[in-house]
Amino acid sequence: MPGSDTEPDYRFTLANERTFLAWMRTALGLLAGGVAAHQLVPGHGTAKTALATLCVVLAAMVAVAGYPRWRRVQRAMRRGEPLPRSLMTLVLTCGMVVITVLAAILVLAG
Repeated sequence: MPGSDTEPDYRFTLANERTFLAWMRTALGLLAGGVAAHQLVPGHGTAKTALATLCVVLAAMVAVAGYPRWRRVQRAMRRGEPLPRSLMTLVLTCGMVVITVLAAILVLAG
């Protein structure tokens, strides 16, 4: 019954937790990519710094958005409501495209 809290099937709760952990791994990978870009990508200092900064900022956004997303999904499952939508998937996709294009430009120019 929508609106009342019930314990969801544990498999759904564990799947939600795995999804949360995947968002955290993504954030960690972006953070590592930012550090690596700053240290290893050839090119101008300003462009390298911009690439590294984009990676780190996107990593922070993903990490910060992960827990509230997990909580909203868990609440929806407990109440029997539709799962909430997330704009973070679009933000992450657009951010990765920008990072990829900038990295490609740096590599080709270097």
